[in-house]
Amino acid sequence: MKNLRYLLLLLVIIFSLGNAAVARADIAPPYMPPGANPGPGSETTQVSMLAETVLIDVQAKAPANSLGQAKVSADFTMRNTGGNEEKLAVRFPISANDGRFNVNVVKNLQVQVNGKTVPTRRITGPDPYYGYGDDIPWAEFDVKFPPGKEVDIRVSYLMDATGYSPFAAFFYILETGAGWKGPIGSADLIVRLPYEATPQNVLLTEHTGWSQTTPGATLDGNEVRWHYDNLEPSAENNLEISLVQPSYWQKVVAEQANTAKNPKDGEAWGRLGRAYKDIAFFSKGPREDPDGEKLFELSRQAYERCLSLLPDDALWHSGLAELFLMHYNSTYWDNPEASTDLLRAIEEIHRALEINPKTPKALELAEELTWTAPDYVTKEDEQFIFLALTATPAPTDLPSTATVATTDIPPTLTPTEIPASPTAAPTTAAPSPTTAPTLQASPTQTEAQTSSQSTTAVPPAANGAKTKPTLCGAGLLIPFMLIVPLISLKKVNARVRRRHPQ
Repeated sequence: MKNLRYLLLLLVIIFSLGNAAVARADIAPPYMPPGANPGPGSETTQVSMLAETVLIDVQAKAPANSLGQAKVSADFTMRNTGGNEEKLAVRFPISANDGRFNVNVVKNLQVQVNGKTVPTRRITGPDPYYGYGDDIPWAEFDVKFPPGKEVDIRVSYLMDATGYSPFAAFFYILETGAGWKGPIGSADLIVRLPYEATPQNVLLTEHTGWSQTTPGATLDGNEVRWHYDNLEPSAENNLEISLVQPSYWQKVVAEQANTAKNPKDGEAWGRLGRAYKDIAFFSKGPREDPDGEKLFELSRQAYERCLSLLPDDALWHSGLAELFLMHYNSTYWDNPEASTDLLRAIEEIHRALEINPKTPKALELAEELTWTAPDYVTKEDEQFIFLALTATPAPTDLPSTATVATTDIPPTLTPTEIPASPTAAPTTAAPSPTTAPTLQASPTQTEAQTSSQSTTAVPPAANGAKTKPTLCGAGLLIPFMLIVPLISLKKVNARVRRRHPQ
């Protein structure tokens, strides 16, 4: 039966991880209206766009239920290169189909020509993103272009981000400006953040599943910049930028300031570790860029600093255990023999339950390991048995805790089981797994819900560490191939809903 359970687990993991990237790409979030260059409509024109500067100013605060909001101001310098005056109906998209038969429109639209506000009218046109249909709202306004003279146009409005928390994206469409004569002389696109722009909060190479930052970006202070000369805009030039949701990164900034001001505040270090952890992993998998790994390390260091100041806080031990399990889960397929993260997680779970046998997150993680790593943690008669911490571990391929210990890793924990009562005294020797009293499981609760000093939400528990399966009894697997993935998907969806109830 144990071998069969290994095989079922392996199928679930392969099914989930093997399709993770596809799922992120196929299931797109609602598409919000992008920014866009104005175009001359269907007329053939001698007017050229000499220069443009687009500023997407991401706001520090966004409305409720918004992933982020930006003030967009786009300035265009136009010149009529012909010999006759042209009066054109200039147009640009102000909305987009969100992919779910809803049309969202930009807010607070304002247009100025040579410094004077001009009226706009509503027309319809094709969807600027998907390209189908002709019933999407556009804005249109009239402009006179005298021969040989420059005309300045400014378009401004509010634009909402799209995506899935804790990540967000903004878009700007350049190809709508292709109708002007010749190439765009110069184009500067700027995304300004309310804090310093870094590779940790700007995803430069990682595809989020709905956006990927346009190549060629440079980071300068709190700005992300692109520059083009003599650009013939096409769909390939349309701007995308993938960000950590601003409200999430502001938690990082706030806790960085708290720990700098009060370096002995263990709670502040714990909250900083949790803030890093929240953005090191997507809801459907890890960040695979180098800065995702850096965020894991920053989270680990902050948690361990917290526990050096608060060694008897079961909640923060549980938070660190979750971090190690999430990291182990994300790196297992690259190196299935690397059990360091798994062992650290088990030690932190064990320590949390030693301190408080009713710690919800520790109970949740321990229960999960009985299914995903039964050679490391098992359960008999509602009692958890930590096989990985016995003197002679059950799995033959389990490395000794001594081989993975570092100066940051606490000594091997004993006893290997948790008393069922908070007042029960632990034994000093590793007891027999079949006789020692262990912890009674209780309803789960998140770290944030139980911490009286913390308010930041914790992501749902990791999918669980994976043990190396024994490939036996494969003939019994076929009847379960349709059932097990459905069960797994229900669990994954439930976790996503817990984190994103909206």
